[in-house]
Amino acid sequence: MPVQLKRVYETPAKTDGVRVLVDRVWPRGVTKQAAQVDEWLKELGPSNELRQWFNHEIARWPEFQTRYRAELSAQDQQARLQHLRQIASDGTLTLVYSAKDTDHNQAAVIAAQLA
Repeated sequence: MPVQLKRVYETPAKTDGVRVLVDRVWPRGVTKQAAQVDEWLKELGPSNELRQWFNHEIARWPEFQTRYRAELSAQDQQARLQHLRQIASDGTLTLVYSAKDTDHNQAAVIAAQLA
């Protein structure tokens, strides 16, 4: 099940397969044409409360992961994760996100959940 992670600000490539944006808020300064996403699963992104609490502070990363996995355990989120698993089983899935930190973001948590 090939799952890749890529910032929305990086140039899309043919090797990306199906590109799914997993941010709750549309990325600043990016047009839909430039993003070239096949789907936007904004509901899969962390809640506004969790997103604002985390605020990309590395020291909060372990707790963010715990809280976000709890959010992802909801039935509707499990259905969205299953949808992503199906896409990945058919070919390459690229989870697209806007965070500057390429290691500490919701796409990394989602990818781990899909494994």
